[in-house]
Amino acid sequence: MRMKMVVLSVAVLLAPLGARAAMLEPWQVDPARLLPPPPAPGSARAKAELDEVKAIMAARTPAMLEAARHDDGDEKPDMFQAALGPSLDLARLPATSKVLDEVAQEEDPGSRPAKDFFHRDRPWVVDPALTPCVPGKPTQAHASYPSGHATRSYSMGIVLASLVPSKAQAIMARAAEFAENRLVCGMHFRSDIVAGQALGTIIALDLMQNPAFKSDFEAAKAELARAQGR
Repeated sequence: MRMKMVVLSVAVLLAPLGARAAMLEPWQVDPARLLPPPPAPGSARAKAELDEVKAIMAARTPAMLEAARHDDGDEKPDMFQAALGPSLDLARLPATSKVLDEVAQEEDPGSRPAKDFFHRDRPWVVDPALTPCVPGKPTQAHASYPSGHATRSYSMGIVLASLVPSKAQAIMARAAEFAENRLVCGMHFRSDIVAGQALGTIIALDLMQNPAFKSDFEAAKAELARAQGR
């Protein structure tokens, strides 16, 4: 029954009133089918993950803290601008921005039901002595697994790296940094990040096989080739 409710909630989120039709089917982002459970509360793995978060937070510098705060509030495609360089300005690449926006629209209905399904406590709920880089909200308290930020950074990153193979290493390094900053922030555990990477990868690969998405992908690829003078 629980799985049915999750799949139903995915379907509802994938087709909000007035929004475009979703490209992915509900079963393609079903968390019960795609992700393992997080470490059990109080288990040795859970305690080790909490210790890691504490160590990362204790070692963070002011610059690391500021970067984590920035990334907490910015999940837009421009997170990859530095990796692309000034010659590929996303603000001047409408077809590319459209593709990345489409990825974001498909990612959100995938990660949100997963959070509801697994209902994992955030680090600052498990240990109230922890102070995350931004104030934790009550609505976020049990939404640790998987990391939505990691899901988004990897889903966008993989698509963008496929569009610009010459920048793939820089793009994927930024995706990893963006996800890692969730640990620096104190908002997630390690397995949350790993699950977000897995879910984001699945979403990206499934999208790139979708006929409707392929059309937009090819338009973005052509736009980027022109921007690079090829």
